[in-house]
Amino acid sequence: MRSLEELSPTETLDIENGLALVSRVKLCLTIYPLVPSVSKPIDEWQLKRSLIDFLKNSVFPSVTVPEEDIIVRRHKDLKKRKREEPVAHGSLFIRDLGFLEGKKKKKKEGDENDEERDVKGLEKKFIDWRKVLVEKMNGIELTLAGVKYNLTVVLPVSDDFERLKKDWEEFYAFGHPREGRREADTIILRGVPSRWFAEPIVSSKPSMLVTHTIFSSFGKIRNFNVAEDDNLGKDADEDSGDLVSGLHCKIVVQFEKYNDFVNAMKAFCGRSMQKEGTRLKADYELTWDKVGFFRNSRRVLEHRDGGYNNEAVGYNTDDLRRKRFRVCMIYDQSKTLR
Repeated sequence: MRSLEELSPTETLDIENGLALVSRVKLCLTIYPLVPSVSKPIDEWQLKRSLIDFLKNSVFPSVTVPEEDIIVRRHKDLKKRKREEPVAHGSLFIRDLGFLEGKKKKKKEGDENDEERDVKGLEKKFIDWRKVLVEKMNGIELTLAGVKYNLTVVLPVSDDFERLKKDWEEFYAFGHPREGRREADTIILRGVPSRWFAEPIVSSKPSMLVTHTIFSSFGKIRNFNVAEDDNLGKDADEDSGDLVSGLHCKIVVQFEKYNDFVNAMKAFCGRSMQKEGTRLKADYELTWDKVGFFRNSRRVLEHRDGGYNNEAVGYNTDDLRRKRFRVCMIYDQSKTLR
């Protein structure tokens, strides 16, 4: 895998097991009626068309967004909606960011800092453009089927690397005696397809070996945990139909070095995961560990040989080596018996 220090915010990063992290911008949408007492369901198709037209005609440079990249979830029961509550909320994804790159300059001989300067320049351009886009979209008025609405647009914290970094630096700067460490070191991913982290011939459930292989490309791992994430479906709207129990997993990875943790956070922030050979993109949730997930190591190790019945299955690097050795021994013995 290429150096993460040279990774630009619009660049796709290929990782292990045929997976790639694809750049995109995610915006959270909230729609309020100008007349609080409105009880008419929002026209989802008109909302999407209005947003697509706005991005194409009122933003420079113009942005193209297909309908499938705008997700709208309407309020389940408008009659029970409180006056201050929105009638709908959702997400908008901008995946085509090639217009930000412009023409690539040829690297000058003898100047090894050219590429680093180009990445820093593109990163600043990207952040500035994203900030202006949010400011321009936030607060616009939409008229849908004769009803006027106000749109609120924000950038989620999980997609703002500088804000995430500031959060964990402030968290540890003020001191937390429960934590033995002084720096953040653990990344948490939710909402990635279980089958992408599975051994297809063995099971469709997430595999510790596959997961370790994928994340060890970012640095040396101290502990990691992988389990089916049934709670993600419970956290989503009951009528959304987006998530099915057992299809997604939650991954927690603790790195030995702080810089590896930072690079991993930066690589996963503002990107979606894609599997080679499919057009499906997983828009996972990214955060870092504030509660000391691996603090109680005894509780974690008690489940190391367990199943995936909604229990956390934790492993450290030594556990993984022992399990690999045990699998190899069993395989060799079976060959000998034959």
